[in-house]
Amino acid sequence: MAIIIKSPAEIEAMRRSGRIAARAMARLSEQLRAGWTTADVDRLIEDEIRKAGAAPAFKGLYGFPASACVSLNEEVVHGIPGPRRINEGDVVSVDIGAELGGFCSDMAVTFIIGAVPPEVERLVRVTEECLNLGIEQARPGNRLSDIGHAIQTHAEAAGFGVVRDYVGHGIGRAMHEEPQILNFGPPGQGPLLREGMTFAIEPMINLGTWEVRQLADGWTVVTRDGKPSAHFEHTVAITAAGPEILTRIE
Repeated sequence: MAIIIKSPAEIEAMRRSGRIAARAMARLSEQLRAGWTTADVDRLIEDEIRKAGAAPAFKGLYGFPASACVSLNEEVVHGIPGPRRINEGDVVSVDIGAELGGFCSDMAVTFIIGAVPPEVERLVRVTEECLNLGIEQARPGNRLSDIGHAIQTHAEAAGFGVVRDYVGHGIGRAMHEEPQILNFGPPGQGPLLREGMTFAIEPMINLGTWEVRQLADGWTVVTRDGKPSAHFEHTVAITAAGPEILTRIE
């Protein structure tokens, strides 16, 4: 497994890309409401990224047709934007990427639209907590599996299922680099984490079973039991002082 170590100049380039993605997501969070279509979400994200001088990193990646993955309720990841309307009581996971100067950033947020049952609100909150706990482990001297162990421990203590089939990843000049970053597993295994590594950490947590399936469109992934899912993600650089979130929303 060859993990690419980034120079300070390369991390600065990723920081600039990450700020663009974060600003696009912040703009979406200000405007997203019931009545929008998932295509409206995609249009806003693409417009914001392009206005900032970057390119939407997802568009055309492996043939994906849009700039944002927009996944509702039981959809876990890779939802294709289109005419579907977002309603009160939906949870909407939006996964985006920006490419600037040859470097990528990747982030995801799950939004709650209106009122949802308490267990769904708790799912979204715990998933974001899982992301933060995973990020906290991304520091020199730890092992790669410490990230996933922190995520799994917190999610399962809350009674939720941790998706196994889709995981985080390294990121840099390519959207997907080594290593894969599992959201589960024992601690203390895998490569030693070093300053200059850059990761996209992204827990996908389900209200019910961890098991998922892919729909006939070849992209959209849903929970096998039809219960809601949540997804949060940040691009993170490992520094001497600890993890730096490159896609932090200010």
